[in-house]
Amino acid sequence: MKKLKSFCDENNYPISNEQLAQFETYYEMLIEKNKVMNLTAITEREDVVLKHFIDSVSMAFSVTKVEGIKEKNLKLIDIGTGAGFPGIPLKILFPNLDVVLLDSLNKRVNFLNEVILALGLKNIKTIHSRAEEGGRNKELRDHFDIAVSRAVASLPVLLEYTLPFVKKGGYFISYKSGEVEEEIAASSHALKCLSGKIIEDSRITLLDSDIKRSFIVVKKEAPTPKAYPRKPGTAKKEPL
Repeated sequence: MKKLKSFCDENNYPISNEQLAQFETYYEMLIEKNKVMNLTAITEREDVVLKHFIDSVSMAFSVTKVEGIKEKNLKLIDIGTGAGFPGIPLKILFPNLDVVLLDSLNKRVNFLNEVILALGLKNIKTIHSRAEEGGRNKELRDHFDIAVSRAVASLPVLLEYTLPFVKKGGYFISYKSGEVEEEIAASSHALKCLSGKIIEDSRITLLDSDIKRSFIVVKKEAPTPKAYPRKPGTAKKEPL
């Protein structure tokens, strides 16, 4: 975990030995569970540290519109979390966060619950649900300060999946690789329908690599209209 510690040091953020041990346990559990179910194609230790752990937490040091993530008890939801990225690394590094991990596959949710228990994490829970169904849950809708997603979907689709969870004045932060101009241009109608506005496009290169990452930051300017999200599967088949 030396590279992870170096990354935190470079960003003037202390990471304790206990936190490093939590990342170590997380890595070991991920690799062990990956033997019996498909959680990640990335399994080499250094690759997991860089492409999952550092990538997950780099948002907090790259996006200017996440004031308070390091000290406030912000409510954050990770939509389509999969094996827990970026939600669990963010929770480990910033224990003050109140985190919800949402995923549509129960096997993954069960694994995440095992990780949460093994790492002794508090104020974090999992929800087994499709994004469209969760976005209509009264306890989740218009509720979170920050929504994040590393899900593989176009930005117009992700906006419909995620913005319903964000409260007015909160933010959705999309993790994207490669060029994003076309996706941004294609999102104008979805942004209008869902009361969102892109306010930042932060681009970085991951530590000691040539891996490019973009963080598209969308501010929620009004509550989600009742029409959204649409029925499960509609956003992907008919993007706004």
